Amino acid sequence: MLEYLSQEERQWLRESLDKFVKKMESVRERAAKKIPFSAREGVYDDHSDAKGINWWTNGFWGGMMWQLYQETQDPRYMEIARYSEDALDQCFEQFMGLHHDVGFMWMPTSVADYRKTGNPEGRRRGLHAATLLAGRFNPVGRFIRAWNDEWHGHVNTGWAIIDCMMNLSLLYWASEELDDPRFRQIAMMHADTALEHFIRPDGSVNHIVEFDPETGIETGTHGGQGYGMGSSWTRGQGWAIYGFAISYRHTGKQEYLDAAKRVAHYFISNIPENGRIPIDFRMPKEPYYEDSTAAAIASCGLLEIARFVDELQRPLYLGAALKLLRALTDSRCDWDPERDGILEKCSGSYSEEKHEYNIIYGDYYLLEALLKLEDHDLWIW
Repeated sequence: MLEYLSQEERQWLRESLDKFVKKMESVRERAAKKIPFSAREGVYDDHSDAKGINWWTNGFWGGMMWQLYQETQDPRYMEIARYSEDALDQCFEQFMGLHHDVGFMWMPTSVADYRKTGNPEGRRRGLHAATLLAGRFNPVGRFIRAWNDEWHGHVNTGWAIIDCMMNLSLLYWASEELDDPRFRQIAMMHADTALEHFIRPDGSVNHIVEFDPETGIETGTHGGQGYGMGSSWTRGQGWAIYGFAISYRHTGKQEYLDAAKRVAHYFISNIPENGRIPIDFRMPKEPYYEDSTAAAIASCGLLEIARFVDELQRPLYLGAALKLLRALTDSRCDWDPERDGILEKCSGSYSEEKHEYNIIYGDYYLLEALLKLEDHDLWIW
């Protein structure tokens, strides 16, 4: 994307990446033996113990390290990245805590390692995770089951969520790596189901769609992490934009790119003037909660779409991504090297007790988006 940026935009990009790298030179050592989820009071917490090792975000710290290794070629980032990769082996041993988010966990760690260095252990771990993900596929409903047990008191054997569009990357990679179409077929069947059942006519998306696991018939939707039923959870919009664009990249199926564009148009039309994204586009005006992670994720998806459209369409997606990213770097980043965490005003869900704090995947997707603009990102998905 660098060739499409003005001189002023290139300078902003270079300055933002320089600040990111400078800060991480300090942060990386403080968190070298951690798998962070959030920086509270300027200190990253740790999910590397057995209690939290299956948490879905546990691949993003390793992914940041690989992206920074790609940018700087500093081997220290590779060393720290492999700590997460080794620690996640506990998940395979425990098994019962795993879920559909194994793509988020092993694509930025093991598969990134294999792609960058050829490490055979990364390949083995990635294929192990892909097999587990394929095993969650419901062939009658043509969807991948999201979670285990119950969610907020609801039995969820027939539940699928929009987030899974990102996990499909693991199946596409396994199919390409093994020259085995089964993984790609599962991924595409799930994507086709999401295309039919998740995207609304106006381009907004459902977070959770419930199917009868015996018949595959849709039985309802759930508000999930957004404001409520029928609302528009912004991070889910981001997952859809980026996820369908990724499916297009792997398959060339035009319907996936069209879907990514349709959701992107809805998202772009709802970006506030200041570029700061709320948790839900349809939530009440008060209380007002932001989710910077939604802006970072959507930016990555918008930049991915910009790769595949012609010169007349590209400014729409590139311009929106730049607006979101500049709002983040200018007013939603903590660049202090003495404090962990970068992206501020992140929120996991509308209904949670705490809002607007740092979350690791916000840091990751901000870095990935900046590197995409520079044309120097490590392709992870």
